Amino acid sequence: MKMCKDDAGASIAAALLAHYDAHARDLPWRISPAARQAGAVPDPYRVWLSEVMLQQTTVAAVTGYFERFTSRWPTVEALAAAADEEVLAAWAGLGYYARARNLIACARSVASDHAGRFPDSEAGLRALPGVGDYTAAAVAAIAFDRPAAVVDANVERVVARLFAIETPLPAARAEIRARTAQITPQERPGDFAQAMMDLGATLCTVRNPSCLLCPLASYCMARAAGIAESLPAKPPKKPRPQRNGTAFWIEQDGQVLLVQRPGKGMLGGMRALPDDGWSARRNGDAVPPVTGQWLTIDAAVSHIFTHFSLELALALYRGPQIDKVVIENLNGIWWPVEQIAEAGLPTLFAKAASAAIQHR
Repeated sequence: MKMCKDDAGASIAAALLAHYDAHARDLPWRISPAARQAGAVPDPYRVWLSEVMLQQTTVAAVTGYFERFTSRWPTVEALAAAADEEVLAAWAGLGYYARARNLIACARSVASDHAGRFPDSEAGLRALPGVGDYTAAAVAAIAFDRPAAVVDANVERVVARLFAIETPLPAARAEIRARTAQITPQERPGDFAQAMMDLGATLCTVRNPSCLLCPLASYCMARAAGIAESLPAKPPKKPRPQRNGTAFWIEQDGQVLLVQRPGKGMLGGMRALPDDGWSARRNGDAVPPVTGQWLTIDAAVSHIFTHFSLELALALYRGPQIDKVVIENLNGIWWPVEQIAEAGLPTLFAKAASAAIQHR
């Protein structure tokens, strides 16, 4: 069998694929090794969708979302035809909302510019909206069996340990990618990519790696040197800045005012409660969206974003009926309070709404 670029790489790939054949995880977007070897072909749409969802998110968190998305939008054409607000609402709670906006743009490009077919090469995939190096490599390998170096956080950890790469991240990434390419086989590269991901997720874990069970233990330079758990090396984390803001609950006749956030920026395009303009760079100004009587309740909501932490105070409106023109100027809509769970609020505002309902 034609494999990697050298004998050591071929041995590593063979050992890992044998382990994968026996222990592959059963995931809703994956075709099993046996089915694949029997001729089953992955659906590029499902592969792409899962890879977008899995970026910076766990398999456990993604599984339910993936099944709901593919049930509601079973093809890329169906997703492309969906309204933005419907997709964003379905994504709510999964986080990193720029991914959802990129998902919509990419689906529409595939549907309109590629007749509903994903390009089958890394270069072609990389040209799609929102598709970066990792996603292009993953879809090329898994969906089309192209020999691409697929490096996510799990693979990064496996390769750093396998070759005892002590250079701290992110500087080590070029070497890690080169080493991954070195051991990626020409045959079954899609299964190999998934096998590497499984190894990092189940055995070569961040803490307490299960080296005795690892099919690559005899090849692992970090294990031989007794430094496996310390790799990959990372620079000290910078403390997250603390930001403060206010969310505003305006309820009338059993309905709450929601607004559509701007398309770009934090939580872009999502439905949300009105707020006071907080961002990653500054605190909110505490100025309510309408004048009137407000009650600030003792129920602040805390939320951690990638680059900052937020404490969101809550203020409840106690004034008279609000004019329709004011609502239009806020780009607002009235939503039934009893159906707030169906509004597709991002996690931060879902927590704020829950707290407001308890105190209203």
